[in-house]
Amino acid sequence: METKTHPSVHSVVFPSKLRTLTSARRPQCAKLCAKVLPYVMFLLTEGKTDASEASGQGFPVRSVDMQRATDNITIRQGDTAIIRCYVDDKVSRVAWLNRSNIIFAGQDKWSLDPRVDLVTKGQLEYSLRIQKVDVYDEGSYTCSIQTKQQPKTSQVYLIVQVPPNIYKVSEDITVNEGSNVTLSCLASGRPDPAITWRLLNPSADPLDGEEYLDIIGIMRNQAGRYECKASNDVKSDVKYVNVVVNYPPTIKKTQSSETQVGRMGTLQCDATAVPTPEFEWYRDDKRLSNSQGINIQISGTTAILVIANVTEEDYGNYTCVASNRLGVQNASLFLYRPGTGRDINGSAGVSQSLWLLLASFACLFFKC
Repeated sequence: METKTHPSVHSVVFPSKLRTLTSARRPQCAKLCAKVLPYVMFLLTEGKTDASEASGQGFPVRSVDMQRATDNITIRQGDTAIIRCYVDDKVSRVAWLNRSNIIFAGQDKWSLDPRVDLVTKGQLEYSLRIQKVDVYDEGSYTCSIQTKQQPKTSQVYLIVQVPPNIYKVSEDITVNEGSNVTLSCLASGRPDPAITWRLLNPSADPLDGEEYLDIIGIMRNQAGRYECKASNDVKSDVKYVNVVVNYPPTIKKTQSSETQVGRMGTLQCDATAVPTPEFEWYRDDKRLSNSQGINIQISGTTAILVIANVTEEDYGNYTCVASNRLGVQNASLFLYRPGTGRDINGSAGVSQSLWLLLASFACLFFKC
């Protein structure tokens, strides 16, 4: 807290005895000196009891005959703190100090800080009010009282809490599947905030990580929006990081077609990939394109081959190819005449290797 000496007072020193009070001309400060000296002297001698005077050794007295709730006051940054001090009609002098700096001596304000004032209700309360509390206000505050018997003090420690502030977080990133990823989230606050991470998928379960979240060999199901949350006793702060995971195409579904001659036949191929795959259609080794009677429709991860008027020559095997810069995958589909008994749903779902495996087992069973 910023303090100053009273106008015309150059310095006030508190060693074992008072050495200097003012550098101003004596006639100009005579009234001020007469007003201030009693407070200075009782502050210098406070903390001595009758017993200490008898032994010749002084020690501080805290909370003696003083009404107060606690030794510590916890306040949030920006709020108003009122540090209570109650006196009675036996008190002759009273003052507020912060780290040995005089804030108030009686009703005289020594602090330059405009946020600080007194709260007095009648003659029994002598409380200190600090508005818009900040971290530099934290510390010990002492209410010093001079009675007819002895000086007494009440000390309160002001604790300032600061809400979390995430001041640095990873930028949105794009990586390839299998890469190692580290996300960072740095925050300040008082008390120190706890940092937690979540992937905002449907479960949104907490992840193991604090300031740094390490993801070893990231998979496609780990892509998405990551939430970093910094929390303490005051409140929380939240920031987000978007993670895109690139992976090669995988054809998930195919749809063959059983179509009569003269009708419209439709073949469909669905694939997943990041970046979005490009599609090509082939009949045997010939690449197909939009031409008379053939229409290729591509929408996101779905490709549809439409044959407007099926002829006998159109029946047969077709190949859907999905590709991006990370890889290629293809699948076979069929356009066939009704009654041939082909499986038109997911005809590419059983791979050639599986057919070979089944054929091998059959061969062993029948001892071929």
